[in-house]
Amino acid sequence: MAKRKRLTPAQPSYLSAAPETRSVPMGSGSAPIAQVAGEAAATAALEEVAQALQSARNEGRMIELLALDVIDDRHLVRDRLEQNEEEMTALVESLRARGQQMPIEVVTLPSPAGGRTHGLISGWRRLTALQRLYKETSDPKFATVRAMVITPGTAQNAYVAMVEENEIRVNLSHYERARIAVQAMKEGVYPSQKAALQGLFGNATRSKRSKIGTFIALVEAFDAVLYFPAAISEKLGLALVREMSRDPGFSEVLKERLQNTPRDSAEAEIQILSSTLTERTASPAISDGHSTPARTRPRPSAAAPRERIVVRVAADVEMRFAPDQRRIELVGDGVSDRLAEALKNWFQADM
Repeated sequence: MAKRKRLTPAQPSYLSAAPETRSVPMGSGSAPIAQVAGEAAATAALEEVAQALQSARNEGRMIELLALDVIDDRHLVRDRLEQNEEEMTALVESLRARGQQMPIEVVTLPSPAGGRTHGLISGWRRLTALQRLYKETSDPKFATVRAMVITPGTAQNAYVAMVEENEIRVNLSHYERARIAVQAMKEGVYPSQKAALQGLFGNATRSKRSKIGTFIALVEAFDAVLYFPAAISEKLGLALVREMSRDPGFSEVLKERLQNTPRDSAEAEIQILSSTLTERTASPAISDGHSTPARTRPRPSAAAPRERIVVRVAADVEMRFAPDQRRIELVGDGVSDRLAEALKNWFQADM
């Protein structure tokens, strides 16, 4: 039987002499691979979170708390002319009881002024209600507003965001819609009325855009003298514009009546508009100083009552005929003293 040979353990000095087996003391030299990998993973995770937060902020998906006094609520010309006090009171009480549920939308101002760093895009009612609450209570919880900082890209996008938000939440009048279109054109946001209507109210029906376009004439003529324009109904507004087109002097008559008549309510102003319209559209009675009954005028069968017929009779002369008024107007570059003399001679020869 073979005799077994006993194996002796390796000498410790052999292991200690091998450089690849030496242990690395804590805190000296290079960090272990696991520690380096952990730090790299943590750094990558932080960078990923930072990028996600920045992306959310850029895309307007992050809600931030902003102080009330850093927001410029006049950044855009507001499309809301009047604020129903009952509705505002209800909103104030809702915010008092439940806090702010929906954020407003703001944009970072490229050139802050007066401590205003953000411009209001939408949420004017919520911002105003919070301002009232803070002024009333001095409670710090009403000193800030939840806001989404968006990047509209263009002024057109900013106006569209405001209009769409109010179209959803508040029933704007046609006058208010027309007014924001006029203001956007004045500021150069849109080059024409057609572009403004299509850009701001692209989701509306063609009929609705047409009516808003009609109200633009009211805004341009009377915005400086009307106190309660949002109260003008669709029917009344369209009738006023028709009369403006039919009777060139109607605008000045109505403007003078508004300027010279006291009015402290929407009802009083609407009464002025309605009564002036009725007076101008009523058929005038013929009077020779005595009481004479009104005489009914025959109307041509081809023309409807108060219809205005416009015909281009020459390259530079346009004829406008109001059958119910028995009036013909000639306008254009071709209207001259020579044409007037020729017409005079023609009438005299024909008579």
